[in-house]
Amino acid sequence: MDQEIFLEKKDNDNIIQLKDVSLEIPLFDRSDFSLKNKLIKSVTGGVFKKGRNKSYVKALDSINLIVNRGDKIALIGHNGSGKTSFIRLISGIYAPTSGELKISVKVFPMIERSFIIEEELTGVDSAKAHYLMINNSLRGFQVYLEKIIEFSGLGDYIYLPLKTYSQGMSSRLMFSLLTAQNHECLALDEGLGTGDKGFYKKAQERLNGFLNNSGSLFIASHSSELLRRFCFRGIVFSGGRLIFDGDIEEALKFYDEQN
Repeated sequence: MDQEIFLEKKDNDNIIQLKDVSLEIPLFDRSDFSLKNKLIKSVTGGVFKKGRNKSYVKALDSINLIVNRGDKIALIGHNGSGKTSFIRLISGIYAPTSGELKISVKVFPMIERSFIIEEELTGVDSAKAHYLMINNSLRGFQVYLEKIIEFSGLGDYIYLPLKTYSQGMSSRLMFSLLTAQNHECLALDEGLGTGDKGFYKKAQERLNGFLNNSGSLFIASHSSELLRRFCFRGIVFSGGRLIFDGDIEEALKFYDEQN
C-alpha cells in the first residue's frame, strides 16, 4: 500500500498533518455486490468498489488537513459521512491506505463501543487493560481503580465478568474508564453513552470538565449547541471527503445549506 505514517517528536504547532490521505476498508465476502453496495452506503456513507481480487469501501478520500496544537475542531456531517473513520484513523485504530499522515501527539479516542469492554473480562480486568494502554505500566493502578469504583458506583460488581452487567452498568464502567485521566488530544464520538438516568448528571459534569481540560479536541456530533460550546473550528465531511474547513459558525452554516 502507498501509505506513510510519521510519529513526530519535535515540539511545534502542527500536531497532525494529512496529505492526500485515503482509507479503504477491505471486504472479504464478495457475494451479492448490489445488496452489499446499498447496505454499505446506508451505514458508512463510503463508496463501495470491487476489483479483480478484492472489494472494499473507500471510507475516506484524499483528505488534506493541518491541525494545530490547541485546536478544538467540530467534525460535522450526516451519519456515515466519514467522521468516525477519521477519528479511528488519527487515533491509530486504522492506518491510511495511501497518502501521508504525520502525528506528533497521542490522540485518545472516545468512541461508542470500545474493545476495553469485553464480556469475558471482569471490570477490574477491563480497568487494568485500559490503564496499561494509556500508561504502559501498572504503577498507580490501585489508586486509579478505587476512583473508577467510586465514580461508576459499581461497588463489588467491578470484580464480576462484564457479561453479568446490565447495559447501564457497562456504559457506566466504560465512561468512567475513558474520562478518568486528561489527555493531550481527545477525539470524542457523540455516540458514547453514559448509562442510566441516575448517572447522567454526574457524567455530564465530568464530561464538561474533561473537554475543557483537554489540550486539542475533536468532537463528532449532530448537536450544534455542543459543537459551539467546545469548538471554534469546524470541518464538514460528505461521502468520505472533507468538503469544508473553517470557523465553526461558517462550517455549521455550510452544512445546513447542503442539507
